[in-house]
Amino acid sequence: MSKLRALLASAVCAISVTACATSTPGSDGLYAVPTGSAPVTPNPTPYSDALVCMSAHARAGGRAAPRIAVGRIADYTGQLAPEGGTRVTQGASLMAISALAKAGVRLVERFDTSVAELELRYANNQLITDETEEQGFRQIYAGSIPGSDYYLVGGITELNANIRSNGQDLFAGDSVDSSPSGVFSRRVYVMNVGLDLRLIDSRTLEVVDVVSYQKQIIGRELSAGVFAFFGDAVVDVSAGGRSLEPVQLAVRSVVERAVLEMTSTLYGVSPDQVCAFADPLGPSNATGGVQLHTRYAPTEAPYVQARTSIDRGHDRRDAGIRSQLRGTYH
Repeated sequence: MSKLRALLASAVCAISVTACATSTPGSDGLYAVPTGSAPVTPNPTPYSDALVCMSAHARAGGRAAPRIAVGRIADYTGQLAPEGGTRVTQGASLMAISALAKAGVRLVERFDTSVAELELRYANNQLITDETEEQGFRQIYAGSIPGSDYYLVGGITELNANIRSNGQDLFAGDSVDSSPSGVFSRRVYVMNVGLDLRLIDSRTLEVVDVVSYQKQIIGRELSAGVFAFFGDAVVDVSAGGRSLEPVQLAVRSVVERAVLEMTSTLYGVSPDQVCAFADPLGPSNATGGVQLHTRYAPTEAPYVQARTSIDRGHDRRDAGIRSQLRGTYH
């Protein structure tokens, strides 16, 4: 009889747990209320404030901003997640557009022009009506679309899943089987993501700026448990937690740091001097790149971060290289 009562009690508990979901919709048309009520929040990175600050500084100083278009910033890692899909976001181009907007850059759309091309086709066939036009249909005017001064392209080139990992395991207990025993486990592992971006002059297709950055990502796992006998009862209690820095947020951080590097050169300002932020890279880009010669920014220090000349290593333009080569060019 006691076994029957225990079985009935278990059945009642199971039914009470599942009673919140039903196959009959309520008066609001829902079968169940979605779990969670977290509000929508901004999605900043450690460099977002610096981008906004530099935009304000450029506007206050009356600095001209070029028009920039964003092209493909693709995922070149080729890595797939075990559950399906890619491991890295396919929206790095959209992240770069948001970063450039934070920096106050004038943007022209080149990433998705499908709607504009369709509207142009309809307007060319006199199918679109504009109330402001005397003819009743939209007119097509030459030179109505502004061109870009530069365009930004590149890709996510690295995703190293396990650069280093370590862990500790601890088990403690008495030699007597009935005595309490405990276990503790800790794991730490590190991965990274890398990005290569280049800024290209839209008129000459000359690469005027290159940035290559990487960011490391850390993951932690912690668990502990206690196992003991108390007479005829067995007690096994365990708890743990796991946390991983978001990979896609790391990609956004790398993109925003690269955009901060490039736009600071376009504005002719040093971001670490204008806007205070914790920058582990220091006052200059030590990862390479080229000196940007534009009408928007002076080229003398300290306004422009140290870069290698665009002529360096070019056998026709680098005097140091040309003097070491035999023969002449005509």
